[in-house]
Order: sequence, then structure tokens, then C-alpha cells
Amino acid sequence: MPLFDLPLEQLREYVSPALPPADLDQFWDRTIAEARTVPLDAVFEPVDNYLSVIDTFDVTFSGFGGDRIRGWLHVPAHLEAGQQLPVVVEYIGYSGGRGLVNQNTRWAQAGYAHFIMDTRGQGYGGVAGDTPDPHPSAGEVNYAGLMTRGADHQDNYYFRRVYVDAFRAVEAAQNHPAVDPSAVVLTGISQGGGITVAAAGLTAGRLDGVIAALPDVPFLQDFPRAIDIAPRGPYPEIAGFLGRHRDRYEPMLAVLNYFDGVHLGRAASVPALFSAAQMDDICPPSTVFASYNNYGADSRAKGSRPAKDIEVYRFNNHEGGQEHHWIKQLQFLRKLLSS
Repeated sequence: MPLFDLPLEQLREYVSPALPPADLDQFWDRTIAEARTVPLDAVFEPVDNYLSVIDTFDVTFSGFGGDRIRGWLHVPAHLEAGQQLPVVVEYIGYSGGRGLVNQNTRWAQAGYAHFIMDTRGQGYGGVAGDTPDPHPSAGEVNYAGLMTRGADHQDNYYFRRVYVDAFRAVEAAQNHPAVDPSAVVLTGISQGGGITVAAAGLTAGRLDGVIAALPDVPFLQDFPRAIDIAPRGPYPEIAGFLGRHRDRYEPMLAVLNYFDGVHLGRAASVPALFSAAQMDDICPPSTVFASYNNYGADSRAKGSRPAKDIEVYRFNNHEGGQEHHWIKQLQFLRKLLSS
């Protein structure tokens, strides 16, 4: 894939022309308040992961609508009594789930607590999942995949449920005794990166303890541009739907606007390390930069805009920086936690 998007110097200045809904904050205030009327009821069951240096817990907690969401919590084995660790809350890429019990433990290997949220209704591709999506709109699939699911109204849209699950996953992680509730890091790749941006914005001013966000080649950013230019991946699901339903473009954009990381990330108040790949034809770099350039722009927290940085991988597609970028993330957190 050649370089097909804006040149890097233009990417660094690119601002999405999309404007947030006038009632964006009210919508999410109402959504989070409704979710919190249901007890979180986070349950951690020890399970055998066949590893000697990491302990694992099978997690369930109440997400959107009280639906029970699954997850894994990995912690380094042999912690001292009362010891608490910073926790990395990880969200998963599109079509994937939490995976097998020992499939992804790298943050625990680095000495952190590692909470992996299963993504409702996914786990059919990539890695396996265990959490259904029982919402009535889940049966209304007009095009293959999830991008148009419930898109008739913002109250019904699939990612409203996922973003609430992500918010409550932070609360669930904070409930384990081995977790320092004042040191929560959010991370994820692709869809997981998009959920990371959303969760950073939604927790700002609503939930204490989040200290950093690490969105890697994030999806769900700058929907209008992404729908127009992304030739591969989930965004074309929307274009395919609109190619058949020719009168739905403006109404659908109005719904998607409530879930665009370009808008939600504006409220974020914690330091962030993004990544973008210039040959990425699934999450085009301009959509990632639209989010990065807007991140923290109107933080709910008083004071200066949060520190942020972005690593750019010129010759990579949607795989981004992979193991090279994880080293950057480890360095970023080490510096943050030592300051």
C-alpha cells in the first residue's frame, strides 16, 4: 500500500471539520448515570492459566443495561500482602474478544496488573470472545458487521453499549485488591485504540484514577472522512450500507457523531501516547491525526491541556509499530510513573 493520505506536515495540522452534537455532554452524562444505577458487582474468580509467574482471574461485571461483561485480570504472581499495582486496562480490536486464559499477558509480564475487557457481541474473528450482546438492536444487521447496528438512533447504537462497558471496566479493575485504583492506564489497538480515546474522554470529570491513555492506530475517529477514504476494514461497512440506503447519510452521520473519538477525546485530561501508520488503509492516518490533534482540547479538568505525543510509522499499514511501539509505551509509562 503506497502513501495515499495527506503528507505528514499536513497531517500534523489536520483538523476534522465535523462538529460535536450540541447535547454531547448531556447525552453521555445521562448514559453513564443510567449505567451506574445498576450495581457493578465485579466478581474475580481465580483460574489456572498454566503459568508460574502470573496469576489470572476470570472477571465478570455489569456493563450497559446491567449485562454481564467478561474479562481477564492478570497480575504478577507472589505479590506481597496488601501490595497494589498500576493497572493497564486493555480494549480489543474489531471482531476480537478477550482470548484464551493465557493468550495475552504481556503487561503483567512487565509488572503491571493487566485487565482485558471482552467486547460484547464480538470474538468471532481475531481472538475468541465470551460476551454476548443481548440488546434488541443486535438482531438488526443491515450490513455485515457491527458498524450500522442500532444506527437508527444514538440511544440504540452498538458503540453506546461498548463505551459504557469500557467505562465500567475501569471501575471493575479498580475493585480488585491488587490494583492501585489511582493508577489506571487505558490502552488498545485499532478498535481498542478508539475505545481508549472514548474512555479517556468519558472518565474525565466522571471517574477518578485514570492517569494515561495509549491509543494505538485508533479506529472510530473522524467518521465523515473515514467513510469517504478508507478502502478496507470496518468503515466500508457503513459505505456499503449507505450505497443501498441512499437517503440515510445525514441521519447516520448525526448518530455516529455521538461516538466519534474526535469529539469524545476533547474532554480527556490525562497524558497520551498515540500511534499512526502512514500506509494504514483501515484507519487512515488523517483520521488518527484528527483525533490526536483534538485530544484534550477542552478538558473538563482545570489547568493546562494534557501532555501528548504520537509515534508515526511511515512504512507500515494497520499493524502499526507492533513490538517496536510496545517498547515506546513501556518507556512512556516508566517515565510517567517515576515522575
